[in-house]
Amino acid sequence: MPAQRESKGPVEARFVSIVICEGNRLFADALSALLCQQGFDVRAVARSAGEIVAAVRRTQPDICLLERSLPDGDGLDAIEEILATNSAVRVVVLAAESEVSSASEALVRGAAAYVHKSNGIGVLTESIRRVRAGAVVVDTVRSQEPRSRRPVSAIQMLASHLTLRERQCLGLLVEGMGTKAMAHRLGVAPTTIRSHVQSALTKLGVHSRLEAAALTVRHDLASPAEAALGRLEHVV
Repeated sequence: MPAQRESKGPVEARFVSIVICEGNRLFADALSALLCQQGFDVRAVARSAGEIVAAVRRTQPDICLLERSLPDGDGLDAIEEILATNSAVRVVVLAAESEVSSASEALVRGAAAYVHKSNGIGVLTESIRRVRAGAVVVDTVRSQEPRSRRPVSAIQMLASHLTLRERQCLGLLVEGMGTKAMAHRLGVAPTTIRSHVQSALTKLGVHSRLEAAALTVRHDLASPAEAALGRLEHVV
């Protein structure tokens, strides 16, 4: 149910101020960096619904990027208070849910846009420009879009900081290997494997090997480990 773009001229990023509300610190920092690289004015990053209201009041942004799943509750519950603080701000909900009912609820509560997180930074920045120009936007999952045309997502931005060895360990996690088996495969000590795996988990902002493996498969973050062995013989 994407809304029609209004007939206004393009909005330059440098004229758009933004505050971000995202509970995952690494994801929030990566998103902030990506938006800054695109030329947007990111004025604040909040971690909870309580913090975002204060940030909107303090910075008076054009756009509030609001994650739906926050540590202190449903982000949609904060929309009314955000708008009461600044009626001019346009709320863009970032969500992992793609159901039409979820998008409809966000719009009914006052959001100007509902954007699925998996669609990447290109879709998000275009949605921000459209919203700033006065449009209402709903952009859910684009699962049929060719991979070669998908914009770089915030998760892929986080993954860009992984070392080759960390990517190889992620590939082995996908294969279902434990620490000892991974150490045997790579010819290193188990403590080294634990260090690489923990570093990869930290960079991706996940808390378990299962989450890391799922993220690796979903976003194609690692090539099969066997194919990488030749390149990584001397990398520890």
